[in-house]
Amino acid sequence: MDAARDILRSNRTLYLFLGKMVAAYAVWFVLYDLWLLPDGRLDTWLSTSVASWTGSLLAPFYDTTVVDGRTVWISREAGIYIENGCNGLSALSLFVGFIVAYPGTWARRALFIPLGLLAIVATNVIRCAILLLVSHHAPSLFDSVHGFHALFVFYVVIFLLWVAWAHWGEPGSREEPPAAGAEPAL
Repeated sequence: MDAARDILRSNRTLYLFLGKMVAAYAVWFVLYDLWLLPDGRLDTWLSTSVASWTGSLLAPFYDTTVVDGRTVWISREAGIYIENGCNGLSALSLFVGFIVAYPGTWARRALFIPLGLLAIVATNVIRCAILLLVSHHAPSLFDSVHGFHALFVFYVVIFLLWVAWAHWGEPGSREEPPAAGAEPAL
């Protein structure tokens, strides 16, 4: 019994983080499935915005770029449609959940969350632009790039943002361990 108590005590921060992540996921699940998804406006806005920003990114290089709602074309033969699952909303909520669950001050969260959301949206726009270029120049590679490569890079960015938060979020949380042989403080 003492061993179990010691394990719980020594891993308190981890269990607290996991508990907060489960709570954040539960709140998001209820909020999204019961309100945001049936309403549809947030997904529609984000999908059409990502399509518009992707078109704006490519327009200087392709004068045939056309944006129509959720769809972006470089030419009438090569285009992508931004589905709800590809608009980045789930990644945005995952990022916010990480930041809220991980230790840090609320003042720093208030600064870091919007900057992280912008970075994730920008990454998604670049991902969509790359997918559009692949559909135009190498359509046989589209499924591979869409299914793994672009998604992998997308989640690496989220992971790097989380690592940045772990180092910046809570001031004074990264104390140096005592030197070997040093007397413990009483």
